[in-house]
Amino acid sequence: MRQIAIGAAAAVAAIVLLALSGIAFGHAPGDLLSTLISGSIGSSFALHGTIIKSIPLLLTGLSVAIAFRAGVWNIGAEGQFIVGALACFLVGRAGLVAAIIASVVAGAAWALIASALRFWRNAPEVLTTILLNFVGFHLLGYAVNGPLQEARAQYPQTETVNASLSTSGEVVIAVAACIACWFLLYRTKEGLRLRATGFNASAARWAGVRVDAQIARAMAISGGLAGLAGGIELLGVTHRLFERFAAGYGYSGIAVALLAQLHPLATLLSALFFGALTTGAGELQRASNISSTVATSGQAIVILTLIAFGHPDAERSEAEGPPTNFAKRILRRLRGSG
Repeated sequence: MRQIAIGAAAAVAAIVLLALSGIAFGHAPGDLLSTLISGSIGSSFALHGTIIKSIPLLLTGLSVAIAFRAGVWNIGAEGQFIVGALACFLVGRAGLVAAIIASVVAGAAWALIASALRFWRNAPEVLTTILLNFVGFHLLGYAVNGPLQEARAQYPQTETVNASLSTSGEVVIAVAACIACWFLLYRTKEGLRLRATGFNASAARWAGVRVDAQIARAMAISGGLAGLAGGIELLGVTHRLFERFAAGYGYSGIAVALLAQLHPLATLLSALFFGALTTGAGELQRASNISSTVATSGQAIVILTLIAFGHPDAERSEAEGPPTNFAKRILRRLRGSG
């Protein structure tokens, strides 16, 4: 309950501080707050924009949550997002289903590069995934300026992708992924093993969990979700690739996951909040001449609030103490769920 209260307080603090910051621009906080709300949910057009922004945030938030739950610092959702979209575009002529599957597989394969480097050279994921983001950026830049550039060669972008996806289809896929992640983490033995690995790897190993396999599996699922986000964004929103395609969704997913306390179902609400914040910030820029980067400021405020007032969740507290005690609890749960 306290976790929910802290998350809600972080969201409210972000909104209040953003509204108060309007004083520096000569605007009343109440007016800015009204503009922010009307620009995000005040009309069917604004609500549609919020949903469109929330879908990739939900999937990248799930990507981060799965990896962090396994104790893996996957900061590479941005690169996985891009690679997933590239694969989706290349396979698009084979149909919608094939394009979506290709985005998931490509994102998972890209994330597994970091796992391979960890097992082979003991390279930390927090470093390799960030570096792979830059590789992804340059790969996209090369593609849209070279082999995949539109036939007219006027702009650094591709032709329109052959497949397409409706907004309702995007929503169904994203919500289904959210529920599937929750079910995996909290209703299966595999999810228990994955969470145990993140909470106390030594105890999990003592209980017979193959820790390295769980880490690789978590990275593959995490990368697949980020790749799916890229594929859906291409099929349902932009319909073509260009240099600024990712738009920071991978990094924003970290804030989404943290606000949700790494819980898949709470990630849905967190993504809607940040999606509304982003859409409302665009309206602030149009109506009040305030930079839309206030949405990024909101993300920073949320993260700082969680750092200042957050605390380890109950399940992590249970993992503290002698590894053998936690290992025995893992074994009892695995046997009980069997």
